[in-house]
Amino acid sequence: MSAASIPAPSRAKTFLRRLGSTLVLWTVILTALFSHNQLISNGVFVLLMGLLAFAGLAEFYGLAEKRGLVCFKGCGLAGGVLLMIGTFLNLTGMLGTNDSPARVNDFETGFLILFVLGLCVRQFVSKASTTGILTIATTLFGLMYVPWLLNFIQKIHFFHGVEGKYFLLYFIIVTKFSDMGAYVVGSLIGRHKMIPRISPGKTWEGFAGAIVVSTAASLTLTHYFGAHLFGMNTLHAILLGVVLSSTAAIGDLIESLFKREAGVKDSGGFFPGIGGILDLLDSLLFNAPIMYLYLRHILTHGLN
Repeated sequence: MSAASIPAPSRAKTFLRRLGSTLVLWTVILTALFSHNQLISNGVFVLLMGLLAFAGLAEFYGLAEKRGLVCFKGCGLAGGVLLMIGTFLNLTGMLGTNDSPARVNDFETGFLILFVLGLCVRQFVSKASTTGILTIATTLFGLMYVPWLLNFIQKIHFFHGVEGKYFLLYFIIVTKFSDMGAYVVGSLIGRHKMIPRISPGKTWEGFAGAIVVSTAASLTLTHYFGAHLFGMNTLHAILLGVVLSSTAAIGDLIESLFKREAGVKDSGGFFPGIGGILDLLDSLLFNAPIMYLYLRHILTHGLN
């Protein structure tokens, strides 16, 4: 049987593969994060963040290359990993800068400034790249889109004065239940397309399902783990459920736009039923800064 004649998997089988990959992955991650051994917990966390940043950024640059865009891939990948490790060292106090989120943000700002200057110097000595603006912009956007946004997961995890691990767990579950709600409801009753030119499979019914399921998950987690979620109450749970499900949809659509321009269905094939690293991270990338800003400026405003 030729590859062209192999039938596509059913929606139910695709969903089960996606669910299985997601459960296995996040079970391993969360088990390590909640380990009582801090060396294991922090070691696994920083290793995971570095791997996700590297692999996700590599996939993004791969999509850019398929689109015909030029970038300094090596500089971007090295910069992404260094950004993740540097932020981790700051957040854990290994560099003596974990007393204030502002100081960690200053590190990131300084790093990005140096990264841009480094790209300019790299362009000066490049004999192959003749499109300086395009090359620098593509490389920088990749760093901002994957490692920089992913860095907010670290900031949630190590947020001072609260049990960050529980907020990280809350954030991941609410976001992923949003994805699940959109997929299940959209597959069952989805009729009205959201933006078919970008993602033909996304429907308004699926979007509504994402909001309902995400908000229900938010309320459930707040009820059972409210003692560990500083400042959370029913109103915050509803607001975050609606906001995180909405921004998750935007993140999913943005990655769909990138894949459509590159002419591929998935950013990679690492996870059965999901695709690549970016297919796993798309909604988390956009939700991480939203969750962090809500945590810092609303839920724990009195702690700053």
